[in-house]
Amino acid sequence: MPDTASLKIAVVGAGPGGYAAAFLAADLGMQVTLIDPEANPGGVCLYRGCIPSKALLHVAKLIEESHQAKNWGIDFPAPNIDLGRLRSWKEGVVTRLTGGLGQLSKQRHVEYVRGTAAFENSTTLRVAKADNTDASLSFDRIILATGSRPSVIPAFNIASSRLMDSSGALNLEDIPGTLLVVGGGYIGLELGSVYAALGTRVTVVEMLSGLLPGADRDLVLPLHKRLEKSFEAILLNTTVKSLKEDGNGIRATFDGAAINDGNREKVFDRVLVSVGRKPNSEIAGLDKTQVVVNSRGFIEVNQQLQTADPSIYAIGDVVGEPMLAHKAMHEGRTAVEAIAGHKVAFEPNAIPAVVFTDPEVAWCGLTETQAQKENRQVKVAKFPWAASGRAVTLDRPEGTTKIIFDPATERVLGVGIVGAGAGELIAEGVLAVEMAAVAKDIAMTIHPHPTLSETVMNAAEVFFGTATDTYRPKRG
Repeated sequence: MPDTASLKIAVVGAGPGGYAAAFLAADLGMQVTLIDPEANPGGVCLYRGCIPSKALLHVAKLIEESHQAKNWGIDFPAPNIDLGRLRSWKEGVVTRLTGGLGQLSKQRHVEYVRGTAAFENSTTLRVAKADNTDASLSFDRIILATGSRPSVIPAFNIASSRLMDSSGALNLEDIPGTLLVVGGGYIGLELGSVYAALGTRVTVVEMLSGLLPGADRDLVLPLHKRLEKSFEAILLNTTVKSLKEDGNGIRATFDGAAINDGNREKVFDRVLVSVGRKPNSEIAGLDKTQVVVNSRGFIEVNQQLQTADPSIYAIGDVVGEPMLAHKAMHEGRTAVEAIAGHKVAFEPNAIPAVVFTDPEVAWCGLTETQAQKENRQVKVAKFPWAASGRAVTLDRPEGTTKIIFDPATERVLGVGIVGAGAGELIAEGVLAVEMAAVAKDIAMTIHPHPTLSETVMNAAEVFFGTATDTYRPKRG
């Protein structure tokens, strides 16, 4: 096992994966240099992704609940939105969290270098610093955590300030009257929800037959129904053939089975293109190393996150899907442990996915859709939130909690939840999958009442046909 105190480590990229790796390496006594263009650690997630979007989604939820309160006999006036103060609050959240990470870097004696790194060889980086100086730095090991960026469709590459990617949409420059969202994935739906709550008439276009491709349809359905009420239109099996600047807007041309001559073209005040993300693997000088980049642009690594070059590791979005901050953080810690000589591997049984819409959609482990594609025999137990006392008191009975079991062993293989707070509830499902829990483990675990967390226990009871709050006899 190497002497960690003598190891000099560079982490290129200070997003969640990068700073998690750098901080653990420092905790283990390594000499750590963290390199990133931003003033503080945080990466896309904190500066232009997870954190600012969730701040705005919180505002959207508050506005939506003020409308829903009419059902309970409470009538609020229409909200007066001060866009400047809203933007400042969102940016304040970002500043607070990134500044906190800067302080943690100093407390751990991590050398933070603001700049861009290029390889001179497998162990040497040339860093172009923000102060217009540059330096050649050598290390024992280098961890690449360069992340990803929004994918670009060449046909949509028009010079217009009205065309936005996810980063541009989060800037919240104005509240457009109309917005076209190209892509029905989680980014488009989350940001579309924010703008709809602020008063924008939102149209979503998805080329496939359903929103959130890859998620189980029964989890997506309650969300789809709710979005139909808040969005102006959801166009499935539809593509955007072209975008053109048109006076004070962008003219979009559509194509699809549901499109006719009457709705083939429409002008929007703004257009958000959210069709996925692309790995940032075009690192200068990478060709001077043994690192292998595959045909999809991802850096190839083993279970210890080591590349084909023994001195270089890579983590996060740049090594493959799912492109999620929490996956990157665990990969970063695994890479550092491997460098420290510990016997580790990144081999999770479940990586949770959460869509922070309203309702939220979350899942982990094996999905029902995946099981069907693999012709895998499973048993599925569902508990409807209409039978949950807590969900009814929240006036949110549209949710569902389902658990996917191995029929022979009764082991939990996957969990899916749609409903208010699903992103918080899914962690129990992740633990159940990772710990190889069986149905009885969950059913016999006493959950507090009345809570939404009970629905996980209730779903396990449904598996046995003994759920107190709903009648679902066990079949077979």
